[in-house]
Amino acid sequence: MRERTAIAVPGRPAPLVIGSGSSISALGRALRPKQWAKNALVFAAPGAAGVLGRPSVLAHATLAFAGFCAVASAAYLVNDVVDAPQDRSHAAKRFRPVASRELSPRLAVAAASVLILAGGAIGSYVGVRFLSVEFAYVAMTLTYSLWLKRIAVIELVAVASGFVLRAVAGSAATGVPPSAWFLILACSGAMCVVAGKRLADTRRAEDDSERSARARYPVEYLRGVWVVAAGVALTAYCLWAFAVPHVVDGVAWSQVSIVPFAVAILRYAYAIEMGDGGTPEAVFLRDRTLQVVALAWLVVYALGVYLK
Repeated sequence: MRERTAIAVPGRPAPLVIGSGSSISALGRALRPKQWAKNALVFAAPGAAGVLGRPSVLAHATLAFAGFCAVASAAYLVNDVVDAPQDRSHAAKRFRPVASRELSPRLAVAAASVLILAGGAIGSYVGVRFLSVEFAYVAMTLTYSLWLKRIAVIELVAVASGFVLRAVAGSAATGVPPSAWFLILACSGAMCVVAGKRLADTRRAEDDSERSARARYPVEYLRGVWVVAAGVALTAYCLWAFAVPHVVDGVAWSQVSIVPFAVAILRYAYAIEMGDGGTPEAVFLRDRTLQVVALAWLVVYALGVYLK
């Protein structure tokens, strides 16, 4: 089939062409499917409560995952449109579909609108509580793209809240109330990841003589934020493990799980110091040691929760 070609006319907006194979390919990359792994956080609350094996709970969590994939990709598209002028002068971000002009802003915005509607439809089916969390995420990400990313510290909190809202969305979708320990761990863990990412971004900006709107922190400050967040996360996990030991045949599995959890945090800290924290999901997919430690933690935790 012959590929359609759009011809730009001076003084008029570029036509919206959906039939172009290159546009479809560019749109697929702009959705950032690799980052959908973050949406697996919707399984955290029911998984931690030991009810994820129930068919109804698993079905609602899966729908919540799909809904967040839709709205998260919509947020990425809007952010790319807003950041396109700055991205074109960035060493890596200039290859993003909108910044490289492979994908027109009009098509990106149109696709984002469709994805938000699709996510809303899924949210309406799952339940009003999940829908509320979903659109709180949309509102936060849009506000971040248009304003909050320019405010130091507040933008860290905004990005971290995206992870927390994913975890809370899983709770809302499945009807599993989040415990205080779960919320503390989610918030501190999210800040730990975001601070590590900003630390890597800041170092890269210094090395490449580039300064972006989101890389404007002293390295010492970000390292301090990361240490505090990691310390709170580990402390909260230890307190929870001793408060809810999940004893099976005399073995307190929750307490045993502290070891791989702590090792995972230390391994991630090593990755950050080695300059790999800019893309957390890539760190996990590339670091075999971190994968093994995370799997060990998951197995130990599951033994306590699902065999009790």
